Amino acid sequence: MVRKADMPTQKLTAEIIAAAIGGYEFQKTRIDARIAELRAMLSGPATETAAAPQPPKHKRRKMSAAGRKAIAEAQRKRWAASKKAAKPPASATPEAPKPKRRISKAGMARIIAATKERWARVRAAKAQQAKAGQ
Repeated sequence: MVRKADMPTQKLTAEIIAAAIGGYEFQKTRIDARIAELRAMLSGPATETAAAPQPPKHKRRKMSAAGRKAIAEAQRKRWAASKKAAKPPASATPEAPKPKRRISKAGMARIIAATKERWARVRAAKAQQAKAGQ
């Protein structure tokens, strides 16, 4: 296993950096030439890559305090009317909920007996299969 400390480290000299810059600039010119070819293939004029200009924003109108107060009062009035419509009449009494159903002791005993009988049949069938498989 080679340790990182044992690996030779390369110092970046001015010559290496200049060579890297030259290589990247060469790649950039090739990429720019390919982009120009693709744009030429497109029908119509070349499109700008910059973001589309956004329309100027309009100044927001300021509402007077009296206007805000009138709107708030109208909204309160609408809420009051909607709550009044949603309220049930005072004369109508709500129905009592149905009592929760419970199983009787006899019914539970029948269920327990049927379950025990079923499992006895299952065990007998498994024993018969084991006996036949030997």
